[in-house]
Amino acid sequence: MPLTDLALPELLAFRPEVAEPDDFDTFWAGTIAEARSAGGEATLVPASTAVTQLIVEDLTFPGFAGEPVRAWVSRPREADVPLPAVVQYQGYNGGRGLAGENVQWALAGYVHVFMDTRGQGSGWGTGGVTADPHGSGPAAAGFMTRGIHDPRAHYYRRVFTDAVRAVDAARALPFVDADRIAVTGGSQGGGIALAAGALADVQAVLPDVAFLCAYRRGAEVAIGGPFQELATYLSVHRDQVETVFRTLSYLDGVNFARRIQAPSLFSVALMDSVVPPSTTFAAYNHLAAEDRAIEVYAFNDHEGGQFAHWQKQAEWLASRI
Repeated sequence: MPLTDLALPELLAFRPEVAEPDDFDTFWAGTIAEARSAGGEATLVPASTAVTQLIVEDLTFPGFAGEPVRAWVSRPREADVPLPAVVQYQGYNGGRGLAGENVQWALAGYVHVFMDTRGQGSGWGTGGVTADPHGSGPAAAGFMTRGIHDPRAHYYRRVFTDAVRAVDAARALPFVDADRIAVTGGSQGGGIALAAGALADVQAVLPDVAFLCAYRRGAEVAIGGPFQELATYLSVHRDQVETVFRTLSYLDGVNFARRIQAPSLFSVALMDSVVPPSTTFAAYNHLAAEDRAIEVYAFNDHEGGQFAHWQKQAEWLASRI
Protein backbone atom coordinates (compact mmCIF):
# COMPACT_ATOMS: atom_id res chain seq x y z
CA MET A 1 0.00 0.00 0.00
CA PRO A 2 1.57 3.35 -1.04
CA LEU A 3 1.17 6.69 0.72
CA THR A 4 -2.33 7.93 0.01
CA ASP A 5 -1.79 11.64 0.57
CA LEU A 6 0.92 14.20 1.30
CA ALA A 7 4.32 13.32 2.74
CA LEU A 8 4.76 13.70 6.49
CA PRO A 9 6.64 17.05 6.41
CA GLU A 10 3.81 18.49 4.30
CA LEU A 11 1.18 17.05 6.62
CA LEU A 12 2.83 18.55 9.70
CA ALA A 13 2.46 21.98 8.06
CA PHE A 14 -0.95 21.37 6.49
CA ARG A 15 -3.30 23.97 7.98
CA PRO A 16 -5.94 24.70 5.36
CA GLU A 17 -8.51 27.41 5.69
CA VAL A 18 -11.82 25.67 6.40
CA ALA A 19 -14.99 27.73 6.20
CA GLU A 20 -16.43 28.53 9.62
CA PRO A 21 -19.97 29.94 9.82
CA ASP A 22 -20.39 33.17 11.79
CA ASP A 23 -23.14 31.52 13.83
CA PHE A 24 -21.26 28.25 14.50
CA ASP A 25 -21.22 28.69 18.29
CA THR A 26 -24.80 29.95 18.44
CA PHE A 27 -25.96 27.07 16.27
CA TRP A 28 -24.43 24.46 18.55
CA ALA A 29 -25.31 26.16 21.82
CA GLY A 30 -28.94 26.25 20.71
CA THR A 31 -28.86 22.66 19.50
CA ILE A 32 -27.47 21.30 22.76
CA ALA A 33 -29.80 23.47 24.86
CA GLU A 34 -32.79 22.16 22.90
CA ALA A 35 -31.73 18.57 23.52
CA ARG A 36 -31.18 19.12 27.22
CA SER A 37 -34.57 20.77 27.60
CA ALA A 38 -36.39 18.01 25.67
CA GLY A 39 -36.63 15.82 28.75
CA GLY A 40 -36.35 12.08 28.97
CA GLU A 41 -34.97 9.85 31.70
CA ALA A 42 -31.83 7.76 31.67
CA THR A 43 -32.18 4.13 32.74
CA LEU A 44 -29.49 1.61 33.65
CA VAL A 45 -30.23 -2.10 33.88
CA PRO A 46 -28.01 -5.19 34.12
CA ALA A 47 -26.86 -6.63 30.79
CA SER A 48 -26.98 -10.28 29.85
CA THR A 49 -23.37 -11.34 29.33
CA ALA A 50 -20.94 -14.13 30.12
CA VAL A 51 -18.47 -11.54 31.45
CA THR A 52 -18.34 -12.04 35.22
CA GLN A 53 -15.32 -10.04 36.41
CA LEU A 54 -16.80 -6.67 35.38
CA ILE A 55 -20.16 -5.03 35.93
CA VAL A 56 -21.78 -4.60 32.50
CA GLU A 57 -25.02 -2.62 32.21
CA ASP A 58 -27.36 -1.42 29.49
CA LEU A 59 -27.80 2.37 29.49
CA THR A 60 -30.61 4.19 27.71
CA PHE A 61 -30.32 7.97 27.77
CA PRO A 62 -32.09 10.88 26.03
CA GLY A 63 -30.20 12.16 23.01
CA PHE A 64 -31.19 14.59 20.26
CA ALA A 65 -34.78 15.79 20.79
CA GLY A 66 -34.92 13.56 23.87
CA GLU A 67 -34.91 10.45 21.67
CA PRO A 68 -33.60 7.25 23.30
CA VAL A 69 -30.00 6.27 22.62
CA ARG A 70 -28.41 3.07 23.90
CA ALA A 71 -24.95 2.45 25.33
CA TRP A 72 -23.08 -0.23 27.23
CA VAL A 73 -21.59 0.74 30.57
CA SER A 74 -18.76 -1.49 31.82
CA ARG A 75 -16.79 -0.96 35.04
CA PRO A 76 -14.56 -2.73 37.56
CA ARG A 77 -16.57 -4.82 39.98
CA GLU A 78 -14.70 -4.00 43.20
CA ALA A 79 -14.33 -0.20 42.91
CA ASP A 80 -15.33 1.58 46.13
CA VAL A 81 -14.87 5.20 44.93
CA PRO A 82 -16.12 7.07 41.84
CA LEU A 83 -13.92 6.31 38.83
CA PRO A 84 -12.86 8.33 35.80
CA ALA A 85 -14.91 7.59 32.70
CA VAL A 86 -14.13 7.06 29.02
CA VAL A 87 -17.01 7.71 26.63
CA GLN A 88 -16.36 5.94 23.32
CA TYR A 89 -18.00 6.43 19.91
CA GLN A 90 -18.15 3.84 17.14
CA GLY A 91 -16.83 3.77 13.58
CA TYR A 92 -18.91 4.20 10.44
CA ASN A 93 -21.95 1.92 10.29
CA GLY A 94 -20.86 -0.13 13.29
CA GLY A 95 -22.95 -0.45 16.43
CA ARG A 96 -22.27 -0.92 20.10
CA GLY A 97 -22.17 -4.68 19.51
CA LEU A 98 -22.79 -7.25 22.25
CA ALA A 99 -22.63 -6.74 26.00
CA GLY A 100 -19.11 -7.39 27.24
CA GLU A 101 -17.57 -7.30 23.75
CA ASN A 102 -15.63 -4.06 24.18
CA VAL A 103 -14.28 -3.79 27.74
CA GLN A 104 -10.61 -2.75 27.46
CA TRP A 105 -11.17 0.60 29.14
CA ALA A 106 -13.06 -1.03 32.00
CA LEU A 107 -10.21 -3.52 32.43
CA ALA A 108 -7.87 -0.52 32.68
CA GLY A 109 -9.86 0.84 35.62
CA TYR A 110 -12.31 3.23 33.98
CA VAL A 111 -16.06 3.39 33.69
CA HIS A 112 -16.50 2.72 29.99
CA VAL A 113 -19.57 4.15 28.23
CA PHE A 114 -19.80 2.84 24.66
CA MET A 115 -22.45 4.75 22.71
CA ASP A 116 -24.52 3.19 19.95
CA THR A 117 -24.76 5.36 16.81
CA ARG A 118 -28.32 6.13 15.79
CA GLY A 119 -29.44 4.47 12.57
CA GLN A 120 -26.16 2.56 12.15
CA GLY A 121 -24.87 -0.84 13.16
CA SER A 122 -25.54 -3.01 10.14
CA GLY A 123 -22.37 -2.62 8.10
CA TRP A 124 -19.92 -4.71 10.17
CA GLY A 125 -19.40 -6.04 13.69
CA THR A 126 -22.24 -7.35 15.82
CA GLY A 127 -24.92 -4.73 15.39
CA GLY A 128 -26.63 -1.73 16.92
CA VAL A 129 -30.11 -1.08 18.27
CA THR A 130 -30.65 2.71 18.25
CA ALA A 131 -33.10 4.06 15.66
CA ASP A 132 -32.90 7.41 13.87
CA PRO A 133 -36.55 8.45 13.54
CA HIS A 134 -35.86 11.23 11.02
CA GLY A 135 -36.27 11.26 7.28
CA SER A 136 -34.06 12.83 4.64
CA GLY A 137 -34.31 14.43 1.26
CA PRO A 138 -32.55 12.85 -1.71
CA ALA A 139 -29.22 11.41 -0.54
CA ALA A 140 -26.41 9.20 -1.72
CA ALA A 141 -26.12 5.76 -0.15
CA GLY A 142 -24.80 6.01 3.40
CA PHE A 143 -25.13 8.76 6.01
CA MET A 144 -22.97 11.62 4.77
CA THR A 145 -25.60 13.37 2.64
CA ARG A 146 -28.69 12.81 4.76
CA GLY A 147 -30.12 16.29 5.30
CA ILE A 148 -27.29 17.85 3.30
CA HIS A 149 -29.41 20.83 2.26
CA ASP A 150 -29.62 22.31 5.79
CA PRO A 151 -27.32 21.96 8.83
CA ARG A 152 -30.34 21.75 11.12
CA ALA A 153 -31.58 18.71 9.21
CA HIS A 154 -28.24 16.95 8.77
CA TYR A 155 -27.76 13.48 10.21
CA TYR A 156 -24.57 14.36 12.09
CA ARG A 157 -26.25 17.20 13.95
CA ARG A 158 -28.27 14.50 15.66
CA VAL A 159 -25.28 12.18 16.21
CA PHE A 160 -23.07 14.91 17.66
CA THR A 161 -25.87 15.94 19.98
CA ASP A 162 -26.24 12.33 21.11
CA ALA A 163 -22.49 12.33 21.82
CA VAL A 164 -22.76 15.33 24.13
CA ARG A 165 -25.76 13.84 25.89
CA ALA A 166 -23.76 10.62 26.37
CA VAL A 167 -21.20 12.66 28.31
CA ASP A 168 -24.05 14.22 30.31
CA ALA A 169 -25.39 10.75 31.08
CA ALA A 170 -21.95 9.47 32.09
CA ARG A 171 -21.41 12.45 34.39
CA ALA A 172 -24.71 11.71 36.16
CA LEU A 173 -23.79 8.10 36.98
CA PRO A 174 -23.13 7.82 40.75
CA PHE A 175 -19.99 5.73 40.26
CA VAL A 176 -18.36 8.25 37.85
CA ASP A 177 -16.01 11.03 38.92
CA ALA A 178 -17.69 13.91 37.08
CA ASP A 179 -14.43 15.86 36.87
CA ARG A 180 -12.52 13.11 35.04
CA ILE A 181 -14.19 12.26 31.73
CA ALA A 182 -12.48 11.50 28.41
CA VAL A 183 -13.96 10.98 24.95
CA THR A 184 -12.52 8.71 22.29
CA GLY A 185 -13.29 6.77 19.13
CA GLY A 186 -11.80 5.58 15.87
CA SER A 187 -12.60 6.84 12.38
CA GLN A 188 -16.19 8.16 12.54
CA GLY A 189 -15.88 7.71 16.30
CA GLY A 190 -12.84 9.97 16.26
CA GLY A 191 -14.78 12.67 14.44
CA ILE A 192 -17.63 12.33 16.93
CA ALA A 193 -15.10 12.60 19.78
CA LEU A 194 -13.86 15.90 18.33
CA ALA A 195 -17.40 17.28 18.36
CA ALA A 196 -17.97 16.08 21.92
CA GLY A 197 -14.59 17.46 22.96
CA ALA A 198 -15.64 20.91 21.79
CA LEU A 199 -19.26 20.86 22.92
CA ALA A 200 -19.14 18.98 26.25
CA ASP A 201 -17.15 19.50 29.43
CA VAL A 202 -14.45 16.82 29.15
CA GLN A 203 -10.94 16.51 30.46
CA ALA A 204 -9.30 14.60 27.58
CA VAL A 205 -9.91 13.91 23.88
CA LEU A 206 -8.47 10.87 22.07
CA PRO A 207 -9.48 10.74 18.37
CA ASP A 208 -8.02 7.78 16.47
CA VAL A 209 -7.63 8.04 12.63
CA ALA A 210 -10.35 10.67 12.84
CA PHE A 211 -12.93 10.97 10.07
CA LEU A 212 -15.39 13.86 9.52
CA CYS A 213 -12.74 16.58 9.18
CA ALA A 214 -11.98 18.91 6.24
CA TYR A 215 -14.88 17.53 4.21
CA ARG A 216 -14.04 19.25 0.96
CA ARG A 217 -10.47 17.99 1.03
CA GLY A 218 -11.77 14.49 1.79
CA ALA A 219 -14.27 14.56 -1.04
CA GLU A 220 -11.56 15.66 -3.47
CA VAL A 221 -8.77 13.21 -2.60
CA ALA A 222 -10.19 10.15 -0.77
CA ILE A 223 -9.60 6.94 -2.73
CA GLY A 224 -12.20 4.93 -0.79
CA GLY A 225 -14.68 5.13 2.06
CA PRO A 226 -17.56 7.44 2.96
CA PHE A 227 -15.97 10.70 1.80
CA GLN A 228 -16.79 9.41 -1.68
CA GLU A 229 -20.48 9.68 -0.85
CA LEU A 230 -20.06 13.47 -1.08
CA ALA A 231 -18.36 13.23 -4.47
CA THR A 232 -21.09 10.87 -5.70
CA TYR A 233 -23.84 13.20 -4.56
CA LEU A 234 -22.20 16.22 -6.17
CA SER A 235 -21.61 14.34 -9.42
CA VAL A 236 -25.41 14.15 -9.67
CA HIS A 237 -26.41 17.43 -7.96
CA ARG A 238 -23.89 19.55 -9.80
CA ASP A 239 -25.46 22.87 -8.78
CA GLN A 240 -25.34 22.21 -5.02
CA VAL A 241 -21.61 22.36 -4.29
CA GLU A 242 -21.76 25.53 -2.20
CA THR A 243 -24.88 24.36 -0.35
CA VAL A 244 -23.27 21.03 0.52
CA PHE A 245 -20.07 22.49 1.90
CA ARG A 246 -21.86 25.27 3.73
CA THR A 247 -23.93 22.65 5.55
CA LEU A 248 -20.83 20.59 6.33
CA SER A 249 -18.99 23.62 7.71
CA TYR A 250 -21.24 23.36 10.79
CA LEU A 251 -20.13 19.73 11.23
CA ASP A 252 -16.43 19.92 10.42
CA GLY A 253 -13.93 18.46 12.87
CA VAL A 254 -11.54 21.31 12.04
CA ASN A 255 -14.00 23.83 13.47
CA PHE A 256 -14.54 21.69 16.55
CA ALA A 257 -10.78 21.28 17.02
CA ARG A 258 -10.39 25.05 17.09
CA ARG A 259 -12.49 25.02 20.27
CA ILE A 260 -10.96 22.06 22.12
CA GLN A 261 -8.95 23.11 25.17
CA ALA A 262 -8.66 19.70 26.85
CA PRO A 263 -5.48 17.62 26.51
CA SER A 264 -5.67 15.71 23.22
CA LEU A 265 -3.94 12.66 21.76
CA PHE A 266 -4.58 12.01 18.05
CA SER A 267 -3.46 9.23 15.75
CA VAL A 268 -3.12 9.06 11.97
CA ALA A 269 -2.10 6.45 9.41
CA LEU A 270 -0.19 7.61 6.34
CA MET A 271 -1.38 4.78 4.08
CA ASP A 272 -5.03 5.29 5.05
CA SER A 273 -7.26 4.56 2.06
CA VAL A 274 -10.45 5.64 3.85
CA VAL A 275 -9.55 8.84 5.71
CA PRO A 276 -6.90 10.91 3.90
CA PRO A 277 -4.23 11.78 6.49
CA SER A 278 -4.39 15.45 5.49
CA THR A 279 -7.98 15.66 6.76
CA THR A 280 -6.96 14.43 10.22
CA PHE A 281 -3.91 16.71 10.23
CA ALA A 282 -6.16 19.62 9.23
CA ALA A 283 -8.00 19.19 12.53
CA TYR A 284 -4.88 18.49 14.57
CA ASN A 285 -3.03 21.51 13.21
CA HIS A 286 -5.96 23.78 14.14
CA LEU A 287 -6.29 22.29 17.64
CA ALA A 288 -6.56 24.88 20.41
CA ALA A 289 -5.26 22.58 23.17
CA GLU A 290 -1.74 23.28 24.38
CA ASP A 291 -1.29 19.73 25.71
CA ARG A 292 -1.48 17.78 22.49
CA ALA A 293 0.28 15.00 20.58
CA ILE A 294 -0.25 12.91 17.47
CA GLU A 295 0.96 9.35 16.90
CA VAL A 296 1.86 8.70 13.26
CA TYR A 297 1.62 5.17 11.84
CA ALA A 298 3.67 5.49 8.67
CA PHE A 299 2.94 2.09 7.09
CA ASN A 300 -0.63 1.45 8.22
CA ASP A 301 -3.95 1.72 6.43
CA HIS A 302 -7.17 2.71 8.20
CA GLU A 303 -6.58 0.19 10.99
CA GLY A 304 -3.95 2.58 12.33
CA GLY A 305 -2.15 1.47 15.47
CA GLN A 306 -4.87 -0.87 16.79
CA PHE A 307 -4.02 -2.36 20.23
CA ALA A 308 -0.50 -0.92 20.13
CA HIS A 309 -2.07 2.54 19.93
CA TRP A 310 -4.60 1.74 22.66
CA GLN A 311 -1.69 0.96 24.98
CA LYS A 312 -0.26 4.40 24.24
CA GLN A 313 -3.67 5.96 24.83
CA ALA A 314 -4.03 4.21 28.17
CA GLU A 315 -0.58 5.31 29.35
CA TRP A 316 -1.19 8.90 28.18
CA LEU A 317 -4.65 9.10 29.73
CA ALA A 318 -3.54 7.72 33.09
CA SER A 319 -1.25 10.74 33.47
CA ARG A 320 -4.09 13.19 32.67
CA ILE A 321 -7.17 11.95 34.49
